Amino acid sequence: MRTKLEIARNWLPRYTGTPLESIGDYVLLTNFQDYLESFAEMFECEIRGTDRPMPTATSPGGLSIIKFGMGSANAATIMDLLAARQPKGVLFLGKCGGLRKSTEIGHFILPIAAIRGEGTSDDYMPPEVPALPSFKLHKFVSDKIIARGHDYRTGVVYTTNRRLWEWDDTFRQRLQHLSAIGIDMETATLFIVGHVNEISRGALLLVSDVPMVPEGVKTDESDNMVTARYARMHLEIGIEAMTEVGEKGEQIKHWRY
Repeated sequence: MRTKLEIARNWLPRYTGTPLESIGDYVLLTNFQDYLESFAEMFECEIRGTDRPMPTATSPGGLSIIKFGMGSANAATIMDLLAARQPKGVLFLGKCGGLRKSTEIGHFILPIAAIRGEGTSDDYMPPEVPALPSFKLHKFVSDKIIARGHDYRTGVVYTTNRRLWEWDDTFRQRLQHLSAIGIDMETATLFIVGHVNEISRGALLLVSDVPMVPEGVKTDESDNMVTARYARMHLEIGIEAMTEVGEKGEQIKHWRY
C-alpha cells in the first residue's frame, strides 16, 4: 500500500468492522456509546464493529453514525479514514464546555470557526489556515433547531488536546482573552482534516458544563443529567438535518480556498 487512499480503504473497514459500501453518503460522528445505541434502536439497525475502535450503525435510508472515540488524534484519524468513502457530508455531534455567560448547560452551539489549540491539525495545514465548517451544512442544522422551537449560539470554539485544564488559572485567563464561546477537543481537527480531504463537515455542540467556575466543572452526576435531558434531542436534530440534506440532494461542498 503506497498511497494514502490505499491505506484508508484498508483501514476504514479494519477500524469500524464495516465494509466501505455499508457506510452511507452522510455520516454522523459522535464520542458517545449511548448516541450509537439510540441511533440503532431508532432505525432498528445493527451495530457493527463492537469489537473495533470505531463501531458504526447505518439506517435503512443510508445515514451512518460512527463512534470514533475522544480527542483530536481520533478526530484526525476518522476524517482521514473517511477519505476512502468520500461521504457527501459529515456532522459531528459533540459536547463542549460553555465559556460565556450566554452559553448555559443545554444550549446548542453551531461554531462558525474553531481555534486550533490542539496541535494535531498543525500536521495537516499551516497555522494560518482557519478551521471552518461547511456553512451550507450548518444552515440545514440551524433550520432543524429552529423548527423545534429551540435557540442556538454561534461563535468560535477553542479546541484543545488538554483533558484536564479546569484547575489551571493561567489557561482559563487565556481562554477569556481569546473570546471563545466554548471549548472542546475535536472540532478544529475535524474541520481542518475534513478540509484537507475535501469532505463537507460541520459540528453541532451541546453545552454540557460551564468550566470557568468551580461549581460548573463537569462531574459524573452532572454529565448524566445532561445526557438524560438533552442527548436524545441532540441526536434527533443531527439525524433530521442530515436526512434532509440527503433527500434534497443539494451540493454542500466548499469551493476550495
